[in-house]
Amino acid sequence: MSRIGRKPIAVPSGVDITLSNSVITVKGPKGSLTRELHKDMKVTVENNEIVVERPSDNKLHRSLHGTTRSVVNNMVSGVTEGFSKSLELVGVGYRANKAGEKLVLNVGYSHPVEITPEPGIEFEVPANTKIIVRGIDKERVGAYAAKIRSVREPEPYKGKGIKYEGERIIRKEGKAGKKK
Repeated sequence: MSRIGRKPIAVPSGVDITLSNSVITVKGPKGSLTRELHKDMKVTVENNEIVVERPSDNKLHRSLHGTTRSVVNNMVSGVTEGFSKSLELVGVGYRANKAGEKLVLNVGYSHPVEITPEPGIEFEVPANTKIIVRGIDKERVGAYAAKIRSVREPEPYKGKGIKYEGERIIRKEGKAGKKK
């Protein structure tokens, strides 16, 4: 049995869970999230806890058990605390600004790159070389952080580019010089 799937999810006060067929809606102080779960997974709410059960031990149900529990847990923690991803800009002249809601990146191209957030996603620029992506949906926060990083991925020779905070770039040695 899945160790993660067996754990019940504690529902904090102020969070409302609605189940209908295989659609779960979680409402909390930061917003509301809705997701359609696999029809075979059985999700129940009892005594301020959410329990995810699987109907059988076949391979599909075993693989969905822990995943479904993690998705529901991320929804509950998203509407209560929210999620964030931090990015760093490394390179001479690389900087980020906010223009209204848009994020403007100057990362070595001949033009600034503008990224517009979807509803539910917000950008914060505490320093001109640091970007924080915030939201209540963990999947969308990670996708937007990856989208920003893909504008100028870190290169292995000088380490310049946009990287996640704490990410270690594996460096390569440059071209060898002439030997006499």
